[in-house]
Parts: sequence; structure tokens; C-alpha cells
Amino acid sequence: MEFLVNIKLRWSDNMDPELRDRITREERAHAAELARQGHLVRMWRVPCRFENWGIWRAKDATELHEIITSLPAHPWMYDINVHPLAKHAVDPVAAAAA
Repeated sequence: MEFLVNIKLRWSDNMDPELRDRITREERAHAAELARQGHLVRMWRVPCRFENWGIWRAKDATELHEIITSLPAHPWMYDINVHPLAKHAVDPVAAAAA
């Protein structure tokens, strides 16, 4: 199952810069592993904001929840919106594959 996920993140104002840098490195490494596993399909950043949109794959919403909450930066994610996706008859990618 595929999901369109919007994540907004906010670091604590008094956060130790070394902790922030460590979490950022861990987040990137974990995201790379999720991509290798096929869970993180695509990711876009929103210009001028600490926010992203991504296409994620999971067997169901429960597995997606487990994946997102496993991210090292999850405690600083203050707004997460999940949109389950369904196939569309005029999807150009699906049409090209047929």
C-alpha cells in the first residue's frame, strides 16, 4: 500500500547543536535504509520550510505508523499528515508499464 505523507519538523529552541547534528545524521542513515527496504519511495522538501512530502510503502497503516515513529527525528515532528493512495485509471506510470 502506498501513502502520501507530509511531515513538519521543529527542533527545540534550546537543543544542543551536537545532538541536533547527531539526530540529523541518524535520520539520513535510517531513511537510506528504509529506501533500500522499499518503504521510502520518494521524498521532496518544501522550499523555505522545515517540511517534506514523501511517498511511503507499507503493508498497512499500522506498519506505516511503526516506520514513521522509528525515525530518529520523530520526537520533533509536530505535524504528520498521512493520505492513503489508491490506483487511478489514468496514472501515466501505470499506463506506460502496461
